[in-house]
Amino acid sequence: MTQELSNNPNLTLFTSRLFPTTFDAIGLKHRAVVGIGGNVGDSISLFKRVVRYLQKAKCVHVIQTAPLLKNPPFGYLDQPDFINSVIIIETDLSPVQLLKYLLWAEKRFGRKRIFKNAPRTLDLDIIFYDRLYLKTKRLIVPHPHFHERESVIIPLRFLKD
Repeated sequence: MTQELSNNPNLTLFTSRLFPTTFDAIGLKHRAVVGIGGNVGDSISLFKRVVRYLQKAKCVHVIQTAPLLKNPPFGYLDQPDFINSVIIIETDLSPVQLLKYLLWAEKRFGRKRIFKNAPRTLDLDIIFYDRLYLKTKRLIVPHPHFHERESVIIPLRFLKD
């Protein structure tokens, strides 16, 4: 099922197996909202693989996914549209450890950082981590630009937690 978003005809919200869905929590210490996106290859299939992979990890557990959003690129415009969503995870990792883990997962699933805003197989960004406000050289939480990105704001509306 797809739905054109009335406020912007370039955005399409849709569902797919695992997006949206809810999983049982397993009781890890912290909760984080993570943005997931990509525009190289079959992003939807890759996202399903990423969710399944994270479900098997000991330090991270997905508890909810939002619907998917197809949206045009920003920054570098000469590239395909993106597929984006957000997921809620539980984790025992600190924010910096989680960042390192997500960067490692991006690489594991084929991400190559060629230049800023380049096309990518997978992008995983920490949007929120508990109710924490954090600003370091490597990480700012909440994500400093989440409120400017329809690719984050629209899927966020569908999260129940």
